[in-house]
Formats: sequence, C-alpha cells, structure tokens
Amino acid sequence: MKTVIVTGGAGFVGSNLCKTLLSEGNKVICVDNFFTGRMENLTSLKGENFTIIHHDIQKPLKINEPIDEIYNLASPASPPHYQKDPVDTLKTNVIGMINMLDLAKVKDAKILQTSTSEVYGEPLEHPQKETYRGNVNPDGIRACYDEGKRCSETLCFDYNRQYNVKVKVTRLFNTYGPNMDPLDGRVVSNFILQALKGENLAVYGDGSQTRSFCFVDDTVKGLIKMMKSPDDFTGPVNIGNPGEFTILELAEKILNKINTQSEIEYHSLPSDDPTRRRPDISLAKKELNWEPEILLSEGLDKTIEYYKNYI
Repeated sequence: MKTVIVTGGAGFVGSNLCKTLLSEGNKVICVDNFFTGRMENLTSLKGENFTIIHHDIQKPLKINEPIDEIYNLASPASPPHYQKDPVDTLKTNVIGMINMLDLAKVKDAKILQTSTSEVYGEPLEHPQKETYRGNVNPDGIRACYDEGKRCSETLCFDYNRQYNVKVKVTRLFNTYGPNMDPLDGRVVSNFILQALKGENLAVYGDGSQTRSFCFVDDTVKGLIKMMKSPDDFTGPVNIGNPGEFTILELAEKILNKINTQSEIEYHSLPSDDPTRRRPDISLAKKELNWEPEILLSEGLDKTIEYYKNYI
C-alpha cells in the first residue's frame, strides 16, 4: 500500500483523483485550504485509509509518516476564482510549489505537478505540442495563473536537475464532469446550469473560439499513468482530449440535451481569452499508452445528471 498526498484534494479534479486512488488500495492524505475546494466533494470518501488535512501549502506541510507520492493540484483553476486574489494565486503556484517540492525532497517521494494548457497562452501553434513555448501575456489579468504555472514547471525541473527530486509535469486541458463547482465560472458548468434553469446561455464573443473538453475520469487516468511511468520520463506531457469544438457548438449540444426554453445570448469577449486550444497528445499515447475514451456527448450526459441536484 502506497501513501499518497493529494493537495487540492477537495477540488474538482482532486476529489475525483482521491476517489480513484482509494479504490486502487492506496492510503490517501487529502490536503486543502478549502478556498475553492468543497467538503461535499469528499462526503463519499471514508475509511481509515483516507485523511483530510486543512492546510494552505503556502506554508510548509509537516508529515511524520513516510510518503510515496505527491500529486500537487492546489490552485484555483477558473478565471473568476484565480482572479479574485491574483497575488494569492501566484503564491500558491510558486511558494506552494517550493514547499511541496521540499517535502518530496525530504521524503524521497515522487511528485506530480498539474500544470495547464494556459502555459501556451494565445497559441500561435495549433494543435499545441509540449515543445511549443507559448505566447503568454505576462502582465494581463490571467497572468497570475498562466505565469504561476509556468514558474511551477521551472521549479519542478530545477529541483530534478539540482536535487534529483523525482518529478512529473502534466499540462491539463479543459476538464469537466461531476464535482465541478457549479459557481466556478467554467463554460460547461455555466451552460448546463443556465439551460437547467431556463436562462439564456451566455456566449462570449461570436462563439467561434475553440476548446477541447476532457471528461474528468479520463484526466484522472492520465495523471495516474503519468505517476506510474518510469522516473526518467519527467514530462511535460499534455493531458486532454484532442476533439475540438467551438463554444457555440458546445452551447448547441447542451441545448439539444436539455428540455429548456433557453436561447443563446452573446456578450463581449473577456480580456486575454484564448481563441483556439487543442492538445497534441502524441507524447501521452507513446509514453503513457493513454488517450481519452469518453466522447463529449457521453460526458455531457453524466455532467448534466450531476448538476440536476443543484436545481
């Protein structure tokens, strides 16, 4: 049995990861400051092999027992949340990353960092490969997250080179599914809730911007496969679904699935919102034998059922 820390474990992806790790027979320590994480995401996770620690990783984490693996998912991940306190977002991704790398160093544990497709910014390469260095605005309203994640990657690779810490870096693309906070401002949750409430779906710009949506179960499988990969494969590696849809197509798919009077309503595009986003997952296929299995239509059905409890 491995002892595994999941920071941000009460969040959307983190709670789904905790659930899967427990089902595989691991001892899981969930660490969260509950800034965006929700205790209700953890209500089904019980037993002697599951522990919750209320802690902000901006402060060093003291753990007495041996630790085998650390998954670092601690950070607000949606624009309304990470822009609410941008300095805190940066501190979590930089100081928090240093603290978790120091813990991995002391415990001789393997550590996986969940970075993001936002490191590619407004991409001039499409689809995005891991070798693409990005086109990020370093002083825009999204920079606290984008640059924070870029710095977290730098820290991982420097700790690996300088201290031989076993690191893994993944870049997550848009993920959706159960346990996603209905109020976090992500496009999938926004559209589904608006449709269920009979409200118009708010599309920003003309809806032609594209995203690639990966169901959370597939994302979690990718993270676990990355952690299990050979130590010399550090990444970065894209974890996402290469299926590309316009925001307008997503809105229309959701309207077709929900019996609603909702219509599409257009609003001005937010600052620094990327126009195209799609992962090249050739590296994940080759090194991890991973690719997503759940199609958007099936994933939306599961997510809609989850959100019906909130109406």
